[in-house]
Amino acid sequence: MKTTRSHASIIAVLFCALLLGPAAASERRTRATNEETRIKYRTVEIDGVSIFYREAGSSSNPTLLLLHGFPTSSHMFRNLIPALADKYHLVAPDFPGFGNSAMPPLESFEYSFDHMASIVEDLTLALGLEHYSMYLMDYGAPVGFRLAAKHPERVETLIIQNGNAYDEGLDNDFWQPFKAYWLDRGAVNQGLDNPFWQGVKDAYEQPEMANEDALRFLVTLGATQFQYLFGARDQENISPDNWHVTQRLLDRPGNAEIQLQLFFDYGSNVPLYPVWQAYLREHQPPTLIVWGDKDIIFPSAGAYPYARDLDDVSLHFFDTGHFALEEDGAEIAPLIRNFLRTRLPRCRSNRH
Repeated sequence: MKTTRSHASIIAVLFCALLLGPAAASERRTRATNEETRIKYRTVEIDGVSIFYREAGSSSNPTLLLLHGFPTSSHMFRNLIPALADKYHLVAPDFPGFGNSAMPPLESFEYSFDHMASIVEDLTLALGLEHYSMYLMDYGAPVGFRLAAKHPERVETLIIQNGNAYDEGLDNDFWQPFKAYWLDRGAVNQGLDNPFWQGVKDAYEQPEMANEDALRFLVTLGATQFQYLFGARDQENISPDNWHVTQRLLDRPGNAEIQLQLFFDYGSNVPLYPVWQAYLREHQPPTLIVWGDKDIIFPSAGAYPYARDLDDVSLHFFDTGHFALEEDGAEIAPLIRNFLRTRLPRCRSNRH
């Protein structure tokens, strides 16, 4: 009887293994996939500064470098990354002074777009990224275009979301005091005589205002909330976590002065527009444009000129504001997936 029960047990175990084996293997594969697509939160020292970045997806897959805008950080990509990580390798750094990256004092660190581009370039080298696509938004555009113009052989495709490279994109009320500030940081009441900035002056209850005082408004909670909500077709679609997370970082001692320095240095981008446009014309990176159509900062007028210089450009406009991913990320993610699926094989074939 012992022998019979032993044989029966062995047969039962083998039978269960046959039944459960495929399920167990499938579960192991699912766990491995989930682990591979899980966002990792990492830091690396670049140029003596601790740089935080989010990373997901296998490094054997094509890389998409995600470059954030003002006043946010890689936090803006928190939902997009997992939507693409099964097929792509995603890297989203925080610039110095933003997000979870270090915030060196203004007196000891050069806060400029040139320097931020240099740090991002060094990050790509540290991570061994030889070729990549780039998602450029707001501040991420001048950082990314510097990289592309310097190393066009590394850039495979571009995805541009409310990121400017043309004069038309700065020809609105919002940018008038910035233009005066770039010429004279002590300018008073220059470029503020338009409806947008008149509203700011009224809020400050100051008929005369130095431009720097006006621009300082842009690092306050009201302005941060405004950037997320203005142009949204339904403000209830936008999580208040956005401006509370962002504002906590803007309110760190010394950060307002860093942001004012970057507002001033933004003027260094405009003379480079012809260089970046020449890069687009000469190297013709396939480009997907996904633009919040109601953005008051980077209006749609700045999106259309890309079609002048690019042969393969696809423009998509969304009925939302500056942070289009907040309201339309579920529609933008599949556009990116399809774009990369169809364009990357061609890019890689041309490279070889």
